[in-house]
Amino acid sequence: MDRAEADHRPWVDGAIARIAADYARSADTHLVPVAMPALPHIALYLKDESTHPTGSLKHRLARSLFLYALCNGWIGEGMTIVEASSGSTAVSEAYFARMLGLPFIAVVPRSTAAEKVAAIEFQGGRCHFIDVPSQAYGAAAKLAADLGGHYMDQFTFAERATDWRGNNNIAESIFTQMALEPSPIPGWIVCGAGTGGTSATIGRYIRYNRYPTRVCVADPEASVFHRHWHDRSVVMIDGRSSVIEGIGRPRVEPSFIPSVVDRMIAVPDVASIAAARVVSRRLGRRCGGSTGTNIWACAILASEMAAAGEQGSIVSILCDDGNRYASTYFDDAWLSANGFDVAPCERQLEAFFAEGTLTA
Repeated sequence: MDRAEADHRPWVDGAIARIAADYARSADTHLVPVAMPALPHIALYLKDESTHPTGSLKHRLARSLFLYALCNGWIGEGMTIVEASSGSTAVSEAYFARMLGLPFIAVVPRSTAAEKVAAIEFQGGRCHFIDVPSQAYGAAAKLAADLGGHYMDQFTFAERATDWRGNNNIAESIFTQMALEPSPIPGWIVCGAGTGGTSATIGRYIRYNRYPTRVCVADPEASVFHRHWHDRSVVMIDGRSSVIEGIGRPRVEPSFIPSVVDRMIAVPDVASIAAARVVSRRLGRRCGGSTGTNIWACAILASEMAAAGEQGSIVSILCDDGNRYASTYFDDAWLSANGFDVAPCERQLEAFFAEGTLTA
């Protein structure tokens, strides 16, 4: 160990201790049953990640990314942290950066919901806006280099920063919480893919523990991930991006591991928004658009299970608080201005809950 590294270690030790103390103060997130009276032999649960201190599933990722970077010696005292993010990861990383007394800059598309920008700033971060979402990676890397900071790069490190064998990752938490349910081993776990880290963690954990559970990734239609899953040669697409923040990408990210995914369901943005609104009414509080994407896929899987005479459980993720999208997905004027008529899809999903069938 050289002198510079020796001088650096006490600060790193203290930073890791502060994150550990924050984790010790935290409770696990709830597993919420969603009533499906028309399907009495199939149970649906949502892992409510909106109850983390920063309000989303990305809180787990941000904590893992900071610990990974600290233990690798990539972050030092006073260093500026930079991330490319559509919102939720940036909110969570800003929280941990402020905890450690570090400046934080999020490189975000200009179209990011105003509520998410406000949440980043509330946590002490600031935003660097870009007009073309695909330019976020390069802009973040350059900004970090110019400032002598560290680019967290969630899209590369998400799948390796989390211990997928256990240590209270989201997969271990789900199976622990399901232990006393009528069908404790889910037939399906449904999640989205933004970095790919969540599906990689869940898929690896299932295989490591030899569970028969299958992983389904619910993906926006405009995303490349479902195309890549079907054809590994497809690694990038052009065209209009999805409006569902946090999931779906125009390029295949390094953390997306298609071989641990058993099925992918492409969901139109209008269906995701409609499902978010329907499930929000059923739960009595707002859920974000990526939760809607998950719910639409869950309805397809539940319909197929019922048609095949199967019984069992499906677990998915309530990714974040829908109040972050009050000015978009839950604003009728915004929907109209962006050409979304959600009423037909809302009726289709309400019919699923009433009758137990949803056709893709």
